[in-house]
Amino acid sequence: MMVGIILFGVELPLWAIFLIGIIGVIIAWKLVKFALTILLILIVIFVILMALDYLDVFRAIQSFLSGFI
Repeated sequence: MMVGIILFGVELPLWAIFLIGIIGVIIAWKLVKFALTILLILIVIFVILMALDYLDVFRAIQSFLSGFI
């Protein structure tokens, strides 16, 4: 008698269920880590843009470029 679960007519042993679970957790962790990395990059970009806007860098660039027209 094998200990496991019957899924779609196939009996999976307990070690295979644990292996699938561990692989699923590893993949989920990598996705979460990737999403957090992208989030941190976006936050840094937005903070830089807010700082440039606070220092009126964009207005200076706009006035500089409008002087050529």
